[in-house]
Amino acid sequence: MLDDKLKKLQSDWLDEATISAMQVKMSSGELSAEELTFMYIDTISYRNKNLNAVLELNPQAVQIARALDVERREKGIRSLLHGIPILLKDNMGTRDMMHTSCGSLALKDFYAAEDSFLVKKLRDAGAIILGKTNMTEWANFMSDRMTNGWSSRGGQVNNPYGLFDVGGSSSGAAAGIAANMAAVAIGTETTGSILNPSAQNSLVGIKPTVGTISRTGVMPLSYTQDTPGPMARTVHDAAITFSLLIGTDPEDPVTAEASRLVGIDWTSVLDSRALEGVRLGVARTIFEREASTERLNLFDAALKELEAAGAVIIDDVELGTMENDLGYNVLLYEFKATLNAYLGKTPATNAIRTLSDIINFNNEHAEETLKFGQVMLEKVERTSGTLTERAYIEALLRNRHLAGDIALGKALDEHAIQALVFPQDHGCSFGAAAGFPSVTVPAAYSEAGEPFGITFSGKAFTEPELIGYAYAFEQHVNARKKP
Repeated sequence: MLDDKLKKLQSDWLDEATISAMQVKMSSGELSAEELTFMYIDTISYRNKNLNAVLELNPQAVQIARALDVERREKGIRSLLHGIPILLKDNMGTRDMMHTSCGSLALKDFYAAEDSFLVKKLRDAGAIILGKTNMTEWANFMSDRMTNGWSSRGGQVNNPYGLFDVGGSSSGAAAGIAANMAAVAIGTETTGSILNPSAQNSLVGIKPTVGTISRTGVMPLSYTQDTPGPMARTVHDAAITFSLLIGTDPEDPVTAEASRLVGIDWTSVLDSRALEGVRLGVARTIFEREASTERLNLFDAALKELEAAGAVIIDDVELGTMENDLGYNVLLYEFKATLNAYLGKTPATNAIRTLSDIINFNNEHAEETLKFGQVMLEKVERTSGTLTERAYIEALLRNRHLAGDIALGKALDEHAIQALVFPQDHGCSFGAAAGFPSVTVPAAYSEAGEPFGITFSGKAFTEPELIGYAYAFEQHVNARKKP
């Protein structure tokens, strides 16, 4: 049971508390990291039963928090994440007492041998790894019928705002942070898996340029498109976390240019006037046939707010390609190669060594694992795993050209546009295929109360600009409401 002091803080202050507010209380001695951790654990104990967002807690979280409190008193803080509880999507390896399963019952007993590179960065920054979150099993590449947020290990994640799609595949990360179960979460995206659940849960989600954050130790789907990224309730909290995850990792060659974003003054990026004079493009052909009338109206209202904040809207921009033109052949062929490489290097105690082992396990435990089937896993297994197929090479070259050179290259240059703006996560396939960044931010709610966000997308390594636009919009509309 929490004492009276913590109960009052929990009821009056904890919900929607920002990282900066937490640091102020801890610096003044009014709150300790240990007490903050206890409050979040208590919150999870009664909120998670309805949301199914958190798979498991870190048994060492309180002890780690206590050690960080001692360090604060004796040496000061390592960063703004010092003593801050963070949740991780269940595809990120941690060398501790927590499992890493990607939502699969086949890996329910698997412990990673090492911390993933990004987890090391978080620990070095003084963050507390509070727990692992449920996710759409195998990053939503198991079945073409699977519900967002469902996994055989964790069941169905629910949206804290009501009977709405929770989004995926970083479903538990989104629901957990939206429901104030931790300060921030780290999700992963291959195509929309940070942006979509962030928009669906009224969060800020940063899908970075592929290569700014290492993927080493993260259970993979695609060499080409995978990237971790932060999910938070405010742009400031997301930006703080993102800045501390950036870094070059010799084990992940794609991070060779991460240094381009190291040393940036992220405080100056968070400018409430960042939208003034910025030319933002709107590519209506990408979403107008798919989005509902209500969402189109909410988006048009958001465009007016962007204009009120100083942006110049360039409407009806043609990108020269559609999202469907990209297909999913890159993922189809890369998944087997990446996953088998990951599983093959796991400790010998792990009996699941290949994708074939997963498929066989599911067949042997069909009642628990095959609620939605595994047609995608079976389709992936039929590929060679060598990445030599012509269909793969053609898809890889085509997608990079269409998404990077055309949609997020030529189209932006011809209209002198700094970024594109989309409703929800529409257009996410372009950033995914090109490896370019996007940032989503809460914008409004439907009449039924379903969250609605807008997403800014731009060229590689334009995170500072996109985060600035999102911050200026956030400060202008102040849209987020807690569930």
